[in-house]
Amino acid sequence: MPADLKDGRIVVVGASLAGLRAAEALREEGFTGSLTVVGDEPHVPYDRPPLSKQVLLGQATAETTELPMRRDPDAEWRLGVRATGLDLLGKRVLLEDGESLPYDRVLIATGTRARPWPHKEEAALDGVFTLRSREDGAGLAERLAEGPERVLVIGGGFTGSEIASACRELGVQVTVTERGPAPLVGALGGTLSKLAAVMQRNNGVDLRTGVTVTALNGNGAFTGAELSDGSRVDADVCVAALGAIRNVEWLADSGLAAGPRGIACDAGCRAFNMYGIVTDDVFVAGDVSRFPHPLFGYQLLSLEHWGNAVEQAEVAAHNMVNPGPLQRPHLAVPVFWSTQFGLNIKSVGVPTYSDHVVIAQGSLEARRLAMVYGYKGRVTAAVTVDMAKSLDYYRHLIETAAAFPPPPGAADRAIAADVTIPSDVPDPSVLSHGPTVALTGHLPDRRLTVV
Repeated sequence: MPADLKDGRIVVVGASLAGLRAAEALREEGFTGSLTVVGDEPHVPYDRPPLSKQVLLGQATAETTELPMRRDPDAEWRLGVRATGLDLLGKRVLLEDGESLPYDRVLIATGTRARPWPHKEEAALDGVFTLRSREDGAGLAERLAEGPERVLVIGGGFTGSEIASACRELGVQVTVTERGPAPLVGALGGTLSKLAAVMQRNNGVDLRTGVTVTALNGNGAFTGAELSDGSRVDADVCVAALGAIRNVEWLADSGLAAGPRGIACDAGCRAFNMYGIVTDDVFVAGDVSRFPHPLFGYQLLSLEHWGNAVEQAEVAAHNMVNPGPLQRPHLAVPVFWSTQFGLNIKSVGVPTYSDHVVIAQGSLEARRLAMVYGYKGRVTAAVTVDMAKSLDYYRHLIETAAAFPPPPGAADRAIAADVTIPSDVPDPSVLSHGPTVALTGHLPDRRLTVV
């Protein structure tokens, strides 16, 4: 590592949102050395949230989702080439074309990919999609524009629910299957997931819960699916919305603490090796990271959030070019949002880190509310439905470890401790979809290791 941290060679692996913002931040922090960004896709970094919203609705094309650059990072872009290994001793990033890139510091921002339908022959049927990449979005949008008779969405998480919402807005019939008791239950818990189920059904979604898809049918082209309850769904298009897989396989022989939940790192974004020892020259940011947060029991959080990718990338970039005393931690409170079936859902904190919830404002009946989550008498999260202006107040309660139920002044009506109800957060293993926020230690309401 060079004596001057503002100089030397930095390689960013992952031409993602986190990779781009980190490259920009490195230059803003005064880094003047060599900067290389490696990406396995042929495209410059692009925005993924519009793929399940505006692109499917025909309001934008996949090609227009390119992320704007806040400044020119003056980087060498190595696009369309996959990283295949990381040599920690030799300090080189290995590429699939046989080349290797020397580095003084490296940032891993390889993100996630869509979890495919597990049966390869069925997944290869024409009309079976996942939604993660720009090509996925373009292909699915084109198929929806053709006006299929029915779309089957497997998985009732945020991505699956947004796809179902887009289908209904386009006038396309849609069936959603979810192994859990309701859509969004893995992210929002039992109470709000009931509202999500009502909204889907009220908007004409054929919602099937407590069932799994056992087989996809078709001879070359998808024609329908068999369900675990013995029923059958006839459809022209199928979208497997089964959650995400962290892109860590290329690190299998690196000696880093990389696994299915991502790469473990400290609050300063420095990666751990396989023995739990922090590295000085390997940093992690974005969806592929697992990092500790003091507000949530120092559990390692694994987040698939747009805001987290940006904020963590900026912290990582700062720490890559500043000495220890000037380094700072990544302590931002997670924020997530989704628009579906005419509702704006925003979340702050970690709803799954909870044992009880209370409706502090509005009501389920009005479909406009603020729900506050608590764990062991402390506010840990809040979710608003069409009440986003209240979110900053609840963020403050989370950051200051305010008492749960919320204190006077936090609600538009009196709240008593005896009206709180269990948050009813399920074990992720019983869901069809993967959670967008994952506690990678034990769940708060049970001593259970999530594998």
